[in-house]
Amino acid sequence: MPRRKHADIARRMKIRDYAFDLRKKGVARFDFRDPYHLAVTLSWPAFIIGAFVTLLGLNGIFAFLYTLRPGAVENLAPGNFLRAFFFSLETLTTVGYGEMAPASTYGHSVASGEMIVGMAFTAIFTGLLFVRFSKPHAIIIFPDRAVVTTRNSDLTLMIRIANGRLTMLTHATAKLTMFVLEITEEGHAFRKVTDLRLERDQLPIFPLTWTLMHSIDTASPLHGLSAADLKQREARFFITVEARDVDLGSLIQDIGALTHEQIIFNKRYAEAVSIDEAGRTIADLSRLSLLE
Repeated sequence: MPRRKHADIARRMKIRDYAFDLRKKGVARFDFRDPYHLAVTLSWPAFIIGAFVTLLGLNGIFAFLYTLRPGAVENLAPGNFLRAFFFSLETLTTVGYGEMAPASTYGHSVASGEMIVGMAFTAIFTGLLFVRFSKPHAIIIFPDRAVVTTRNSDLTLMIRIANGRLTMLTHATAKLTMFVLEITEEGHAFRKVTDLRLERDQLPIFPLTWTLMHSIDTASPLHGLSAADLKQREARFFITVEARDVDLGSLIQDIGALTHEQIIFNKRYAEAVSIDEAGRTIADLSRLSLLE
């Protein structure tokens, strides 16, 4: 991938993370009471490292148990933790090369317990791998900026999104929500949540791009608000998209966000879809946020 494209993706992710700059206190980042959710939501590097550390830890515990009683395993010299560790690894994975084997009731008991743990570990790890690989992921590309411009003489908020996959999405639905800071008469601050009505919130097919449009008429919560007003009220806009992936046959979901700083007045999106010489429709997603 070209260096410029890497930079564009990094910049877009930074902007998107900034829009989602939300924090919680009083809750743990990792809730070990729900290990399934923790394992599924971890990043791939963290998941692989966690599985590797767990495997090392289990084998370390059983290796210590084997060395605790000399003579528990054939051909295991007393205190040789490294050979005990490799024997534990071979037992946990049910390989067993035959050179070493339990030689006492204690050794058979520990090995039996390790085989049960090994089968459980293999089953759980295999199941988690399947879930992580089979979980559908949406690649909805959200813009860096939204525009407020006129359309058919009406002031309109426009947010252009795109299908980032080469495959077709169908039955797409979108919802636009605005969060603004409000002060009550008692002086308390709270976030007011308002749904912004879209001129079209559904698409039967979503192959390329889709411009979400909210008409800023007298009934709109944005009516009469300027860029300074949005800044004062710390406005944030959240876009949720659901669609069905034709190839996967499953529902995918994604969410994007924009801050008040990313709402540009008196600009419009540059054309991102064109027709080539063969009559094919082409979408240049690198122009998704390009303004004129």
